[in-house]
Amino acid sequence: CVDEAFDMLANIASAPGAKWGDMITALYTSSGDLTLASTGGVVIFSNLVQYSTKFINKYWTDEPTVGVREGDIFMHNDARYGAPHNADQTINIPLFHEGKLVAWIGAVIHEGECGAIEPGGVPGTAETIWDEGMKLSPTKVGENYELKRDLVTFFQNSVRDPKLQLADMKAKLFVCMRMEQRLKETISEFGVDVVVAALRGNLEDTRAEVKRRLKEWPDGTVRHYNFTDHTLRESIVAKMNLQLTKKDDRLIFDYRGSAPEFTNRSNNSLTITCKGMLSQLFLTYIWPDLPRNQAVVGAMEFVFDEGSVLTPTHETPNAQSMQTLFHAWACGAVCVMKYIYSIPDKYTRFMSPWHTMINTFHFGGLTKYGEPIANIAADINGMSGGAKADRDGEHAMAPFFATMADIGEQELTEEDVPFIQLISKKILKDNQSFGKFRGGQGYQMAITMRGSDSFGFQCTAQGSKIPNTQGLFGAYAVPAYPLMKIEGVNIYDIVDKKPELMRYTVTELMNDQPFEGATYTTTPMALPYAPVGEGEIFMMTQGAGGGYGDALDRDPAHVMKDLEEDLISHDVAWRIFKVVYNEDTLIVDEEATEKARTDERKARVSRSKPFDEFVGEWVTDAPPAHLPYYGCWADPGLLFGGSPDVKGAPGELPPTVMPDPKDVEIARLQAQLNQLAAE
Repeated sequence: CVDEAFDMLANIASAPGAKWGDMITALYTSSGDLTLASTGGVVIFSNLVQYSTKFINKYWTDEPTVGVREGDIFMHNDARYGAPHNADQTINIPLFHEGKLVAWIGAVIHEGECGAIEPGGVPGTAETIWDEGMKLSPTKVGENYELKRDLVTFFQNSVRDPKLQLADMKAKLFVCMRMEQRLKETISEFGVDVVVAALRGNLEDTRAEVKRRLKEWPDGTVRHYNFTDHTLRESIVAKMNLQLTKKDDRLIFDYRGSAPEFTNRSNNSLTITCKGMLSQLFLTYIWPDLPRNQAVVGAMEFVFDEGSVLTPTHETPNAQSMQTLFHAWACGAVCVMKYIYSIPDKYTRFMSPWHTMINTFHFGGLTKYGEPIANIAADINGMSGGAKADRDGEHAMAPFFATMADIGEQELTEEDVPFIQLISKKILKDNQSFGKFRGGQGYQMAITMRGSDSFGFQCTAQGSKIPNTQGLFGAYAVPAYPLMKIEGVNIYDIVDKKPELMRYTVTELMNDQPFEGATYTTTPMALPYAPVGEGEIFMMTQGAGGGYGDALDRDPAHVMKDLEEDLISHDVAWRIFKVVYNEDTLIVDEEATEKARTDERKARVSRSKPFDEFVGEWVTDAPPAHLPYYGCWADPGLLFGGSPDVKGAPGELPPTVMPDPKDVEIARLQAQLNQLAAE
């Protein structure tokens, strides 16, 4: 039922997200609990729709001006009622049998455009909730299976892509009606009581199985933290802090100590969004055999600081929730995999973190036909997989939140939008998390606009200064990635007149600087929407997945294979992996390699120092005064001797250190003045 509807939606919907698989179809109990989502798609979408259906049940069922009846159509996109961000739009219909509500049915697509301050649906420059575009609470938009034309017109007038808005409202409605048809057929064959019992039983059975499986894990506490490196407006260091405690059949996700909310920046997430994303972690990577429903987190507890970046107040913008949400997911993935590694069948379930950031371009403007368009490029779906305990990760595989999604066809994209990918789907050399088994590598992309009178690009990604994704058990973190631009040039004129000047890797384009008179710049991947001239080149790289194990343990044959496939350089083969070989034949000198690795291990020991000495040199009571740092500073493992329990409470952290932003700014300016005085 749900998979049939998912395939149907992929074929009839118009949004790029629908073509790539950035969507979901799902069934809910009459109370609104997610009982089953489609095999493909984004589980977090359906897991969050439970909140909007429950809102409808609570507030609209007995409201005489609204009501809930057969054939009613409800829609919402406001993240505060259940969505990752406003770019995701939901259609829900109720299923009735003999006048009684039996279930809810839903379909969600990342539509992209929603009329925000910047085109494409996820504005990085939003400073208030009123900058984020259309924010629709659960609203009845149709009756008797017909959309209300006046409301549809209002929605079309609220966004930059009115044709897309109408087309996908219809598409989601029709697939919901198909699921309703299938459920009614099932009720006719087996009876309504059987269907209701199946919907509820699916949840109860899943919850019981999760608790049983958790008992296999060792009790204890593990910790991990990630950092964002900007707000999409300023360079900062904002901490995502997680302490994960497993006790009997419970998991406690304690995110206290994470950065405070940013009241005028859009990189806040929501508690429900964080929980929904963690359900994706378990249903995709840990227990993919379980039914895709919300009961997977039923045996889990969540602890947050009030007013943190994961629990912001109602008035704070959250259009770019991914900037912090993805780091919260990465912390969860690292901590969970530390437990998974300790159970017997780790080889089937252990995986280093997937690449967790949207390294791609957003776009908006006029097509070559003069029609408005705005959305996000499909390269978001080229995220790379993490290494496993017995093999390398996959290259540019899929987004970690939708592992069956597609990257899209370049030629089809170029038919719809006025930009061309000069470099596309080409793996970037040395772009990996080095380890015994490496993470999958990401590809490079170079795009340029053509044929539009008004068009621009936007970029909203972390990881230009601090890596987004870490390796596990000795593997390196992934590289940091910049945004690269070549402006003041028209590449089409150059290719027509001097095609030999063109380069086909971003490294060569930036290092060789082959175009005379052009301006070459490298910046963080935080670009507010900017108009572009025809032929100017914008470039970035999709990220790598996390590696596993010590790079000195990597099989030299695997290193040679990577060299042969042009995935790494000779410099990396020697400097990182310490493999000695003939560069012409790629034949390994086994004895010399073993000696080089033994020497490097001895050198590591000579460079090392006792832990207490290291702590004495590096650990300070507070962040450096000039650093705009947000989040807790103290490490409970150092402060409390590594005890998992503080004050007798599982997972409890020491008091959070959150410096006043004004004090940080004053200290930064004072440090600059001191530096100038010293000079």
